[in-house]
Amino acid sequence: MQISEKYNPQETEQKWYNYWLENKYFHSEPNDKPPYTVVIPPPNVTGILHMGHMLNNTIQDVLVRRARMRGFNACWIPGTDHASIATEAKVVAKLKSEGINKSDITREQFLEHAWEWTNKYGGTILEQLKKLGCSCDWDRTRFTLEDKLSQQVIKSFVDLYNKGLIYRGYRMVNWDPEAKTNISDEEVIFKEQNGKLYFLKYKIEGSEEFLSVATTRPETIFGDTAVCINPNDERYAHLKGKNVIVPIVNRVIPIIEDEYVDIEFGTGALKITPAHDTNDYEIGQKHQLKMIDALDDDGNLNEHGLHYAGQNRFEVRKQIAKELEEKDLLLKAEDYVNKVGTSERTGAVIEPKISVQWFLKMSEIAKPALDVVMDDEVKFYPEKFKNTYKYWMENIRDWNISRQLWWGQQIPAYYYGAGDEDFVVAETKEEALELAKQKTGNQEFTVEDLRQDDDALDTWFSSWLWPMSVFDGLLDPENKDINYYYPTSDLVTGPDIIFFWVARMIMAGLEYRKEVPFKNVYFTGIVRDKQRRKMSKSLGNSPDPLELMDKYGADGVRVGILLSSAAGNDLLFDEDLMLQGRNFMTKIWNAFRLINMWNHEDKPAIATDNQAIEWFENKLNKTIVEINDQFEKFRISDALHLIYKLIWDDFCGWYLEAIKPNYGEGISKEVYNKTIYFFEELMKLLHPFMPFLTEELWQTISGRNIEEALVVAQQKEAGVFDEAVIKNFETAAELISGVRNYRQTKGISPREAAEIYTNAAEFANEAVVRKLANVSEIHFGQKTDKPSFTFLVGATEVSIPLSENLDLGEEKAKTEEELKYLKGFLISVDKKLSNEKFVANAKPEIVEVERKKQKDALDKIAILEEKLKTL
Repeated sequence: MQISEKYNPQETEQKWYNYWLENKYFHSEPNDKPPYTVVIPPPNVTGILHMGHMLNNTIQDVLVRRARMRGFNACWIPGTDHASIATEAKVVAKLKSEGINKSDITREQFLEHAWEWTNKYGGTILEQLKKLGCSCDWDRTRFTLEDKLSQQVIKSFVDLYNKGLIYRGYRMVNWDPEAKTNISDEEVIFKEQNGKLYFLKYKIEGSEEFLSVATTRPETIFGDTAVCINPNDERYAHLKGKNVIVPIVNRVIPIIEDEYVDIEFGTGALKITPAHDTNDYEIGQKHQLKMIDALDDDGNLNEHGLHYAGQNRFEVRKQIAKELEEKDLLLKAEDYVNKVGTSERTGAVIEPKISVQWFLKMSEIAKPALDVVMDDEVKFYPEKFKNTYKYWMENIRDWNISRQLWWGQQIPAYYYGAGDEDFVVAETKEEALELAKQKTGNQEFTVEDLRQDDDALDTWFSSWLWPMSVFDGLLDPENKDINYYYPTSDLVTGPDIIFFWVARMIMAGLEYRKEVPFKNVYFTGIVRDKQRRKMSKSLGNSPDPLELMDKYGADGVRVGILLSSAAGNDLLFDEDLMLQGRNFMTKIWNAFRLINMWNHEDKPAIATDNQAIEWFENKLNKTIVEINDQFEKFRISDALHLIYKLIWDDFCGWYLEAIKPNYGEGISKEVYNKTIYFFEELMKLLHPFMPFLTEELWQTISGRNIEEALVVAQQKEAGVFDEAVIKNFETAAELISGVRNYRQTKGISPREAAEIYTNAAEFANEAVVRKLANVSEIHFGQKTDKPSFTFLVGATEVSIPLSENLDLGEEKAKTEEELKYLKGFLISVDKKLSNEKFVANAKPEIVEVERKKQKDALDKIAILEEKLKTL
């Protein structure tokens, strides 16, 4: 076998990925194997690979590759989300750069541009996932706006409407003036901002008296329709039933009373602007106040804004403060920090706005979706997210599902009258025409008489069907794919979309298939920098994953990011971890090169070989049990740590050292074959984490046919193991480390053989100890009077007569110094243990730790005092 001196990820990765694709290893069709199904959280079609994607998709790939290697028919469905707001914003910006305004072209023309953009850039992130090694079934790639998926979205809308769950309502919504659409409550991010609190004078009608009213948004006074006081507020009892005059606007509005007003907060008087504040809207409804919307869709003042009409809301805020001051209508202005709602997608400050929208009633479908999680029919990892889920589901609001966009599934409501009250809902225009004829009795209606609703559906309204729609489950509920692959197995996602997506998919699954859509949900943490800031392009603190892969190899990056990614906990990104991943690759490569260099000879295995083989076989079986247990608990980082230690410490550090032939000699063929067998089993365990390196080594070991590729090889089931064999070897390893420590601390060459005196009757792995510790003679059950280096391994005392090359005077001084330290340490431990309060109140395990410290110190002191006598 020829193997290069260094592993080259750049040469290897594309070669094996192409090989896997050519031989359809990732493709799945229903068969007699148990299915293991994962649907990708579809990244935005506008997206490029970032650190969060890399973490999330590496975890999915580990789960999928492992399932494939454990006898499952693994199917990982890839795809992208059409991302209404983000994509439309990109296309609008592109058109603007070409001198085209969206408002100047038709919907059809805009969609042509949008599809052109999507077809050109939309596949970027999926190609990047291939570089990471993702073993998706690319033949099954889906897109949330493709025809068949859109048909299913429309079908579900019509179905829910006919069930009375979808309705059209005039409500307060979160308006994004930049994207020019409303967004859901969950898409509003509250950020602290520095601003001003303005105290305005609202003069009492017919008097010089005024009410002081505080606001952070003086530009909304044009929509004021009342000032509200608490009926129990004695300060304002004399103003009940009177009117005030809105500053600048000079509109007379009533003083109303409501216990909603907090007497202690601010001035105790609130301006009520029902069209521009959610709470004011509720009060306005209750008191039947007039609604005055003073802002347009761009966040500019409209005709109600008088001389500010057409100006931006924030510009008006600055100017109106000056005007109020000039007219003596501003009492004062104070610096103020408040939380302002911003759009998750565009970052624009949200404007509460009254609008006619489509809503989905949630309370009815939320209850069963809550029960399946609380009853662990769907399990969350970590479990702490059940509480988050429960709180949201118990306080759920109706879902605003319409968006004022063109890119997305157009709402299938068709208006046949002059206004917006006369409409029908149907999957096609032809079906709508028949319904309109039935509803009106007018058989003269034609398709041209129908006008479809301009709004598009919220993107989440398509992705909540994803685990079903990718298998066309709503179009053909009995097709072989949906019946075989659904419900899916595991979902890997971020906790930030637990409401947007996870909860809604569970609702949709129960609504349409009476089954949960997945069995387990693994929540990844958020990737943060060392200052704990979330990684983002705007902060410039996010490395380019593609550059990292070029530098450290895809496998190095995969291992690096997984080494510190405990489920649900944020990951503090450190590039040193990628270096650790690359070093791990080098370690494995060099280990194989070492094995490959040895000559094979027809000779029996020696005692050292047999002891090492027996131990490693048991250690391997035990570690497989532990790895399986960690995967059961979705502790994927911990599973990787076990494999890492098994390869780096146990296989490379101990096993290979134990069987390594002496210089100029060869290795027994029997031992070589066993070593290759162990190495292959390790490559199988490691493959889900490091697919490229392991496949390269697997194919280098031996010529393999297509059926024998590592990607489809089956991992070893855990065999029986003897704990005593493992424990005995660990004791031997401690003995070896003690002898090595003697040489290292005394500056003695590893080549100088050591003589050992011990109180033990025998060593379990004597041959291994003799070889790896370079021991010439072991005196069992004997003590020595010679000056010695002594250490303990459990109850076993080991003494090594000091080399003649050592300065005994210096050794005596060091020993006395160590003894002095240990006696001081023992005094502090004795003091703690003689404290009755400590012993009575501390946890038993803590007291036990202190007692062990006491015993260890006493044992070491005894050894050092004995050593001093010999010196």
